[in-house]
Amino acid sequence: MKKYLVIGNPIEHSQSPLIHNYWIKKYRLFDSIYEKRKTENKDLKNIIKELKDEKIAGVNVTVPFKKSIIPYIDELDQTANNTQSVNTLHKVGNKIVGYNTDTLGFLKTVHDYYNFINSELDVDVPSRNFFILGAGGVTPSIVTSLQFLVGRSPGVIWVSNRTKNNANQLKKLFPKIELIEWGERPTIFCDIVVNTTSVGLKNDDKINIDFTDIDKKTLFYDLIYNPKETNFLRDARLRGNKTINGQMMFLAQAKEAFRIWTNITPEIDDEVIKLLNK
Repeated sequence: MKKYLVIGNPIEHSQSPLIHNYWIKKYRLFDSIYEKRKTENKDLKNIIKELKDEKIAGVNVTVPFKKSIIPYIDELDQTANNTQSVNTLHKVGNKIVGYNTDTLGFLKTVHDYYNFINSELDVDVPSRNFFILGAGGVTPSIVTSLQFLVGRSPGVIWVSNRTKNNANQLKKLFPKIELIEWGERPTIFCDIVVNTTSVGLKNDDKINIDFTDIDKKTLFYDLIYNPKETNFLRDARLRGNKTINGQMMFLAQAKEAFRIWTNITPEIDDEVIKLLNK
């Protein structure tokens, strides 16, 4: 039996098994199963050993291990190396390779959103500005995606994080970003405000930043997909802003991970989306 895992802490909220087991069944991989495992830092080395011993066929990595798993990996793909963030592991030959499929997943959803907006308005936007909340394991993937958009339309990427050390480490990796104190926000228009923190996984979680007078054209994007609407998104919706949760990014990154493991590119069909919306 081929076993695939998602590791993280917390992990109870993860819907990865729901999606991957659906694809496993759809593509008739009857010798395979996908599970979730709550993990501690002390377990990371053993997980890599299980991969090398082929007791596990593939692993997804989520909060808070996307960076801390790297020292145990033999090789990184280009995106994982550039972002220093890994969310997918696979054995290639005798090596454990770390991949980053988050960047592709986020870029696709933002690209689709702007294609939709531009098709509605039929205008070219000369510049784009972005505001990111958080500087954790997934944030480098988001910065990389947004830098691609900024590169095409010059603008600024601001980052605010509760822990200054993490923000400063991110600044070393991406010198062009601008740091803002937690609790503050840019004074000029931002196209997107992205929450990359775990604030929102619990119903009473709140991000204490005042967005009451923000432009209604600003999109609020929360990487959390379960719950479907965090307080961050609910408050934005009630203010009249458009919102996106992390569902489509989650599906897009999962699709690429499944391809890496199986050489099968799964379809994101209505049934998959229905599973997440139950």
